[in-house]
Amino acid sequence: MRPRYSKQGPGEGPNYDWENDHTFVKVSGQDTGGAYTLMEDNLKASFALGLHRHDSHAETFYFLEGAVDFYVDGDWHLCTPGTTMHVPAGVPHACRVADKKPARMLMIFQPSGFDGFLAELATMTPADFEDEAKMADLNARYDIVPMGPVPPHPDDQT
Repeated sequence: MRPRYSKQGPGEGPNYDWENDHTFVKVSGQDTGGAYTLMEDNLKASFALGLHRHDSHAETFYFLEGAVDFYVDGDWHLCTPGTTMHVPAGVPHACRVADKKPARMLMIFQPSGFDGFLAELATMTPADFEDEAKMADLNARYDIVPMGPVPPHPDDQT
């Protein structure tokens, strides 16, 4: 019989080690009946995520280590340990590590689904990533609306 709870220790849970970050699924959509997904994201020094939005799900980020420049709805915020950033559905956002140093955060996706997106990405070939129609279909199925690169940061203007 499967337990009615789940537990993931440090470094445990399905994980995806990408070029710019290493994510761990701590609580999956399967665990919550689709209500939410909780992930730990270890951002590498090269991490940057372009401007995008989600039309039907919200994201909440809780910053544990390092610093992240977070762009939300036209405003830049420096997020350091202990900061929480909540992004409702429909709000454009982007982020990058600050000072080119690694950072770590928890992410809640409500409702769940992002864990499925990462699982599908992990099965793709380099040719799949180059296939614009395939990527557009994947983004649409997981409520990801790409809107462009990371916007210019005020510190980059000097």
